[in-house]
Amino acid sequence: MSTTSNTDTAGAAAAGEAPVQLNRPKPVPKPGTWISAAVVTVLGAMFAHALVTNEKFHWDTVWFFFREVRVVRAVGWTLLLTFLAMAIGIVLAVTTAIMRQSSNPILRWVALGYLWFFRGTPIYTQLVFWGALASLYQYLSLGVPFGPELLTFPTRSVFTPFVAAVLGLGINEGAYLSEIVRSGLASVDPGQTEAAGALGMSRGQIMRRIVLPQAMRVIVPPTGNETISMLKTTSLVLAVPFTLDLTFVTNAYASRTYQTIPLLIVAAVWYIIITSILMVGQHYLERYYGRGFDDRSGGKKAGRGLSRRQQAILDAHTTKDNPFLEVTP
Repeated sequence: MSTTSNTDTAGAAAAGEAPVQLNRPKPVPKPGTWISAAVVTVLGAMFAHALVTNEKFHWDTVWFFFREVRVVRAVGWTLLLTFLAMAIGIVLAVTTAIMRQSSNPILRWVALGYLWFFRGTPIYTQLVFWGALASLYQYLSLGVPFGPELLTFPTRSVFTPFVAAVLGLGINEGAYLSEIVRSGLASVDPGQTEAAGALGMSRGQIMRRIVLPQAMRVIVPPTGNETISMLKTTSLVLAVPFTLDLTFVTNAYASRTYQTIPLLIVAAVWYIIITSILMVGQHYLERYYGRGFDDRSGGKKAGRGLSRRQQAILDAHTTKDNPFLEVTP
C-alpha cells in the first residue's frame, strides 16, 4: 500500500513549479546543557592545574621512569600475558559452550563442572596453586593411562612462572567467557540452524558459517570488556610468582627509590594508554560485526540520527528528479 505526499506538493509539481522543500525543525535552545558543560570544563581545568602545579607528584621522575627500559619491557610482558591468556580463554569458552549444547550428558556435566570450579574460586587462589604445581608434582610423565610411562620430565622445566601465569589466567577467563559465548549462540534464531541443516550442511559447518558469524555481534562487546579487565588482572601474577609484569616492576622501583606516587602514576598512565587502544579496537570490531543491525551504519547522512526510511523521505523531498513522494510502509 502506498501513500502520496500532500496535495500542495503534488499540485505544484504537476504545474511545473519547484517541489516544496522540507523544512527541518530548528534545534530548541538548551541553556542548561551549556551551563553544565561550562561547569564541567572549569572543574576539569582546576583538576588539571592542581595536578601540574603540585611539585609533590615529581613529574620529572614520572617522565624518566615512563620510558625506562625495564618498565617498557614490562609493558611488553603484560601485553603478552593478556593476549595469550585471552586466546586460551576464547578457545576454552567456545569449546565449553558447544559442549553444553551437546546431546552427550558426560560432555555437558564436564563443562558444568569446569564452570563451577573456576568461577567459584578466586583467581588469586588459582594462581597460587599453579605456582605451587612444581611442589605438588615434581615430575610429569607421558604414557599409557594406568600403564607404563614413556616420557618423564621435571615439572619446573615445563611449568615456568610465565607458563603457569598464562595458563592460570587463561583457564580462569575461559569459564567467564563461556557464558558470554553461550548467550551469543542462543541469540541466533534456531530457524536458521534448521534451514542450514535442511540444505545438507553438517553441524560443524552450521556453527562456523551460520551461527558464530551472527553470534559475534553479541559476543564481541563483553569480550572486549573482559580483555580490558584481563589487562589489569595480570597484576596478580605475582602469586605465581611472575615478576616481569608492569605492576611488579613499578612497585619494585617504588620500594627502591621511595618514590611511590610517581611510580604509581607511571603504571596508571601505561594502563590507560593500552586500555584506550583496546577500546578503539573494540569499537571497530563492534561496528564490523554489527553491520546490517544498526540504522546508523547506512551511511554518513544516516549518522545524523535519521533512520534509513526517514532519510529516504528526506531525499525524496529535496531531489528535483522525484517530485512525487511515494512511501511504502
